[in-house]
Order: sequence, then structure tokens, then C-alpha cells
Amino acid sequence: MDLKHVIRNFPDYPHPGIVFRDITTILQDPAHFVESITQVEALLDGVDYDLVISPESRGFIFGVPVAVNQHKGFVPARKKGKLPGEVVSKTYFLEYGMDSIEIHKDAVKPGQRVVIVDDLLATGGTTRGICDIVSELGGEVVCIAFLIELSELDGRETLKDYDVRAAVKY
Repeated sequence: MDLKHVIRNFPDYPHPGIVFRDITTILQDPAHFVESITQVEALLDGVDYDLVISPESRGFIFGVPVAVNQHKGFVPARKKGKLPGEVVSKTYFLEYGMDSIEIHKDAVKPGQRVVIVDDLLATGGTTRGICDIVSELGGEVVCIAFLIELSELDGRETLKDYDVRAAVKY
């Protein structure tokens, strides 16, 4: 099933020059929602991994079902200040500013194999921050799966050291 025709586009949101790819139209329809999860899971066929990590908030929508369906642990990557306890934090650039991402210091054990699942690859900054944290904690990112890739923003270049896969490409 081609999901590209279901994704709604909002030009100049949240800033001029940005085209926001809205997935709520996928989420509202059970058949499209299930298909989107199925397509993301298919990107991970043959990959050996222990954990799924996803950034808030839309990444959770896809990462949690993948983790549950595949009987894997799930680790949330949160915005700065949202996690209690000891965290590892990375600051990164977005297509329209800067932000930070954090993961609990004990969430990834040395030697664990991790996949990162998110809704959208734009510049790759958020995902690169997560990769850096996983590495710092002694884990290994073995694959990164996105529902959508915005090729013109060249996020693959930011993630060139990793196996990056996407179901829908613009």
C-alpha cells in the first residue's frame, strides 16, 4: 500500500520554507495505521537487535508497536528536562533551530544492539544525537528506520555511518 498519498502537506509550517508532512491522516485510519507499522517493521527484517529507541513524540507512535510486536525492549529519548534521574544529553541542530535529546544513563547496556525508529528523517540531527548517546553508553546502533524521509534535507549525510532505511521518500 502506498502511504505517500495519505500524508497531508502543510507548506510554511512551522516556519516559512518548511513543508510539514502530517501523519495524522495515517493514524486516523486503522488500515493505514496498521500498514505504516507493518512497513516500518519490514525495514528491520533480518536485523538482529535488543532494543528499540524512539524520540518523542511522534517516534513513540511507531517505535512502541515495533518493540511490542518484535518482543524487544523500548527506550524513550526525551526532550531536555523530561526525564528524572541521571541522563546523557546531546544538543543538535534542527532545520529551524537547536534542541537537546536525553536518554536515561542506565537505559542502554554495553554491547546492546539498538535500532532507532522514528516517523521522519529531515536533517538527521535528533537521530544523530541519539546515536551519539547510544555509543557513549556502550551500545551499538545497528539500523535506523523511518516511516518518511525528506531526501532534499540530506539527513542521510548526517547519518552516513549508519544503516538508514525509510518506507516513504520525498
